[in-house]
Amino acid sequence: MSKRISLRQFQENLSHRLAESHASERRGLLGVKAGEENWLLSLPEAGEIISPPALTPVPLTHEWYRGLVNVRGVLYSVIDLSRFHDGSLTITPGAQTRLLLIGARHGVHSAILVTRVLGLHNEEDFEADEQASDERPWVSARQRDANGHLWLRLDVPRLLVNSIFLDAGSN
Repeated sequence: MSKRISLRQFQENLSHRLAESHASERRGLLGVKAGEENWLLSLPEAGEIISPPALTPVPLTHEWYRGLVNVRGVLYSVIDLSRFHDGSLTITPGAQTRLLLIGARHGVHSAILVTRVLGLHNEEDFEADEQASDERPWVSARQRDANGHLWLRLDVPRLLVNSIFLDAGSN
């Protein structure tokens, strides 16, 4: 008798988990804050999210190039996304500061430092913002949420190959 109850509970649990996984598939965007800007990344492009370990500074680089970090034996270049866009310097360590290992999927060991992660979002939660354009080639769209807040869509592959992003050396 207890085996039937366990089997039923297992099936109910499995059914519930499957339903949750289908619901989470719709939440395909990760929202992050970098300085004063809200950014959206495709969830597969976001990569791994970690609390930033100790950063090793690299001399003769731009201020937005925060240095190198060792994550499980792999060195990642760390770019402060806020400072890269002429915003404020992201304070590390910070209670909500996170590191997104965005380049691993593309064979590039690059990470972006963000002020905080804002959670998962649905595509349907946003409408296109046609009022202005953005000159940055890695911004694929400007969108507004139901509250009218502006969100910028980050095109990770375009960012990773952009000459400005790749030129960390200061003049």
